Amino acid sequence: MLYEAIKLARQSILRNALRSFLTVLGVMIGVGAVIAMVTIGNGTTAKVSADLAKLGTNMLYLRPGQFGPGRANNEARPFNARDVEALGAQIPGVRAVAPMARVQATVIYGGESRSTTVGGTDDNYFITQDWRLETGREFLDGEIRGGRSVCVLGETVRGALFGAGDAVGRSIRVKNISCEVIGVLTAKGQSSFGTDLDDIVLMPLRTAQRRIIGNTDIPAIYVSARDGVETAKVQTDIERLLRERRNITGAKTDDFTVRDMKQIIETQTGATTVLTALLGAVASISLLVGGIGIMNIMLVSVTERTREIGIRLAVGAQDSQVLSQFLVEAVTLSLTGGVIGVGLGLGTAWLASGGLQIPFMPDTATVLAAFGFSALIGVVFGYFPARRAARLNPIEALRRE
Repeated sequence: MLYEAIKLARQSILRNALRSFLTVLGVMIGVGAVIAMVTIGNGTTAKVSADLAKLGTNMLYLRPGQFGPGRANNEARPFNARDVEALGAQIPGVRAVAPMARVQATVIYGGESRSTTVGGTDDNYFITQDWRLETGREFLDGEIRGGRSVCVLGETVRGALFGAGDAVGRSIRVKNISCEVIGVLTAKGQSSFGTDLDDIVLMPLRTAQRRIIGNTDIPAIYVSARDGVETAKVQTDIERLLRERRNITGAKTDDFTVRDMKQIIETQTGATTVLTALLGAVASISLLVGGIGIMNIMLVSVTERTREIGIRLAVGAQDSQVLSQFLVEAVTLSLTGGVIGVGLGLGTAWLASGGLQIPFMPDTATVLAAFGFSALIGVVFGYFPARRAARLNPIEALRRE
């Protein structure tokens, strides 16, 4: 009986091919939109997480002043070298503490020049940022203590100044001083905020402070926690120590900010996950519209084929056979739209992933759910027209012209 119902449904669909295509179009668009939106959202979330991870693992970022909604204050005094030493010596669970003093400056080699970020720091910076060198070496202890004019280049700066050539061992001009290139960082690319992480020149902190920046202030400190140590506990210890060192007592507001990169990553990925779910929910509405279209066309089909239904009932067809015939036809339409929609959604997501430069991350559960929902739509929205056809009075149906 099922085979006959499928055969009759196929004949009916092919007999009205254009109408059948327009009927399944809504389901196609709905399934395709849900799969495309969720896949693109998953890729975006993964890219945001990966980009934020480039800024460091188990890392906390310290800066003077309070920043955030309703509490912007950058008038607080900066950190100093003794603060950096105290954080490394007195906070348990700390892997590395790296100072950072930045300034925008022009670097020159031969006839090439580039305006870039020049940062003064030490070797702990490479640890806190999980940043390795492509060629060359890190700073030596004597270079850090003595303030020697050496530097490590980011890949963007190296490419701008030396092209395909080797930079290590060459001397460049940073602002008004000559600086020997001792290393080149591995490329990290852009962050999720659009910043080129490789557009940087690193120098020993004392060199940058005395000869480039002109003061001994430390506007930022990076702290990396040891593996297995909760960054929340490290953050609490840092805040307690800094309040003590900066003479902040009682209910006084902190004049510094400590940000946990793990919290920032969770916030960003949480936001993109919610947005993905919202887009998927909006796209799923078109599935309901497609289901309504199927019910509408099936009602029209029942009306058009009333005499045919009457003849079948008159020669002995059972109500269940008529019901299954129209129900199978509705499910076939919705499943056809679902299959095409899956291909359409995955293809659209793949093209968008290439254009947006995000990972192509289809979710099997979402694909199966969208396809299953399309089948459910065929059953739900096809049942009423099928039941109406099965309940037709054969005598009244035969009288229809």
